[in-house]
Amino acid sequence: VQLMESGGGLVQAGGSLRLSCAASGDTISISAMGWYRQAPGKERELVADISSGGSTYYADSVKGRFTISGNNAGYTVYLQMNSLKAEDTAVYYCAARGIATMTYDYWGQGTQVTVSS
Repeated sequence: VQLMESGGGLVQAGGSLRLSCAASGDTISISAMGWYRQAPGKERELVADISSGGSTYYADSVKGRFTISGNNAGYTVYLQMNSLKAEDTAVYYCAARGIATMTYDYWGQGTQVTVSS
């Protein structure tokens, strides 16, 4: 499975960004897709994910501000980020969870999101 991310960039606090991730390859083996982020000096954390059945998860820090959605037919996932805060600054990684392992085995290259205060 290969993951190709797009979006990200520099935005002022309170602004919005949209991240996209398209999966290709053995997509039939994917059970969920999600977005992680890693800020400097911090561990990578799960921001949001969506299962093939449409169930979603959000970290408490982004609930009400971020929305994850997917296009199961094309295995594309989006992360709409609104009301961005400086603490949302991080490298955001798209990830895919395998059906067999139920762990996030596949990763994108990462895209930088920088929120200026």
